[in-house]
Amino acid sequence: MKKIFMILAAAGVMAFSASIASAQDEQAAEAAPAVEAAEAAAEPAEMSAADLLKSSEEVPLHQALKTKFIEGGAGFMSLIIICLIIGLALAIERILYLTFSKINAKKLVEKVEKALEEGGIEAAKDVCRNTRGPVASIFYQGLLRYDQGIDVVEKTVVSYGSVQMSEMENGLSWISLFIAIAPSLGFLGTVIGMINAFDAIQAAGDISPNVVAGGMKVALITTVGGLIVAMILQIFYNYILAKIDAITIDMEDASICLVDVLTKYDAKKK
Repeated sequence: MKKIFMILAAAGVMAFSASIASAQDEQAAEAAPAVEAAEAAAEPAEMSAADLLKSSEEVPLHQALKTKFIEGGAGFMSLIIICLIIGLALAIERILYLTFSKINAKKLVEKVEKALEEGGIEAAKDVCRNTRGPVASIFYQGLLRYDQGIDVVEKTVVSYGSVQMSEMENGLSWISLFIAIAPSLGFLGTVIGMINAFDAIQAAGDISPNVVAGGMKVALITTVGGLIVAMILQIFYNYILAKIDAITIDMEDASICLVDVLTKYDAKKK
């Protein structure tokens, strides 16, 4: 059944194309003298368009961006650029923080276990104190309360894990705010550009492309700028969330390992 519909559709498209081609041939035959007369006048225009394209290709990228920034309106484009700069600064700071917080949790567990066997709780504390990252901080808080029992250590590890999660997510709310504000500013510039275009039409009393072009250009440039900024910040935001998820998984796995190590150590002491 599908093949029949495909054949009928292809036949219909071919018939429609043939009818259009025949109509175009008739129109071309009727307009041949006018076309021949217009070709001579069109050649200079084509040459000028080619020259214009060539000249536009020679403009450097930074110069083109500067031109578009000025054409989009310094007010709204400046606010959009500010959103981009602050958002990128916060994103880079979070990425650096999370990168330095990432450690090999399995090796840390092995070091803590070895320190417990050789020097007891104080030696394990020294290992955690000299290791960076949230996993080591959680271990240290758990070891501080070892004398209160394994149950207290487990609750401490869980509670302090939530604290470390909050520290890792610090600043993400501001990045999400700039992701939302940047396109909103672009759309606001679009609305104001449309209003200016209609004001120009009202003042001129004529719907002319030259009258409308200025406001429409501002509207489109601000919208594009806001959307580009939002997309850039969204990529960084998702990358940061992925790093936080990876560290969180390491924290949870390492916390379980710590409780097991302390349970074995407590059993050996008894």
